[in-house]
Amino acid sequence: MVPFGEVPEVISKAIAAHILGYLNLDADVLPPSAHPAYAHDERRLQYNAGTILKAFESTPFHDYEKVIGVLEVDLFVPIFTYVFGEAKQGGKYALVSLHRLKTNSDGSDSPSSLQIERAAKVALHELGHLFNLFHCMYEKCLMHFSGGLQDLDKTPLYFCKYCAIYFREALSMS
Repeated sequence: MVPFGEVPEVISKAIAAHILGYLNLDADVLPPSAHPAYAHDERRLQYNAGTILKAFESTPFHDYEKVIGVLEVDLFVPIFTYVFGEAKQGGKYALVSLHRLKTNSDGSDSPSSLQIERAAKVALHELGHLFNLFHCMYEKCLMHFSGGLQDLDKTPLYFCKYCAIYFREALSMS
């Protein structure tokens, strides 16, 4: 786990705890990386997730098989208005954006416990992609695509039985 810029320590630690608790994988919170000003798109007033991932991939983390960057900024990919997270399928690096997880669908502030739960769901989902899991058609699966906060809030913190099998197989091969 690598915070980019100013990320609350409690969020990084909570995500690491969820990775250990739900996936039984060790997770460390590494020293922060610089704010990704280079990826800011002036037209969209957002940050290009692909640009950040590409720069992130050039940073060696020799002691770690998978690395998740956590950011406060609003991320996008060209085909979506925004994304909660982004990962290269089967890759080593993923991103989690906290920006849209802080508010409810009605614009009100969400409680910190809900922000942490949402961040953990996004991180575990993106980690699933790093272990080569694809989006799942079952709504009650962590790998189901979340197009908005309402979808994300309905998503459980676990894989369906099929994705759980695929995840265990991917772990055994790594």
